[in-house]
Amino acid sequence: MKSGSDAIKRELKKISAPEKARASAWFFKTGKGEYGYGDVFYGVTAPEQRKIAGKFADLPPAEIGKLLKNKAHECRLTALFILVGKFKKAKMVEQNKIAKFYLAHKKYINNWDLVDSSAPYILGRYFLDKDKKVLYKLARSKSLWDRRIAVLSAGGFIRENRFEDVLQISEILLGDKHDLVHKAVGWMLREVGKRSVGTEEKFLKKHAGAMPRTMLRYAIEKFPPKKRNYYLHLTRHTQKRRERGNFWVC
Repeated sequence: MKSGSDAIKRELKKISAPEKARASAWFFKTGKGEYGYGDVFYGVTAPEQRKIAGKFADLPPAEIGKLLKNKAHECRLTALFILVGKFKKAKMVEQNKIAKFYLAHKKYINNWDLVDSSAPYILGRYFLDKDKKVLYKLARSKSLWDRRIAVLSAGGFIRENRFEDVLQISEILLGDKHDLVHKAVGWMLREVGKRSVGTEEKFLKKHAGAMPRTMLRYAIEKFPPKKRNYYLHLTRHTQKRRERGNFWVC
């Protein structure tokens, strides 16, 4: 008898599209040395995967785990859609199990869309009123995906006007070397600004000079041109000081 995870794989393969698979492999940087190296694609869109996830909403954890361990990107994303759906409907005890399951399988949540489609909706809700030391540990991890999980999860608190943790984690990640972390932090800062522009600007006035350019551009994307130029000037000024060898951090 075929398992639920096998049935999902069959459904995904049935609607796979080789051209979409090739485009996804390029888009998600699967070449040697790139962040998505080794990822495999069937060529199935996210909306199609959500439909399949809806049909298998009652899939048991063991079968979800099998999908998360699958090399095919769509298997992992569909599994996460199911897990998010379960978490939304679950009571506290079950949410605790789902959050632990998510963290135990985080090494398979290894591309930016997998993180972004799940971390804010599971960990970002679960840790809202709990000790958040797990997120701070993830923010200091060597794993790119752990660090993105940390900031996206803390970003889940923003909808409740809880900004402290996303700002502290953003501060930890200011010196991060990876573009995908720069984009994630900038995005979350922009989301803070949508609810409290004063809070975002307080952070920017303190840190804009040290922020990677991509991070800053994402953070100020919605600002009026004059204000954007002000913050971009701060980074240019800091860069010139560095080039003159006249820059230090106290």
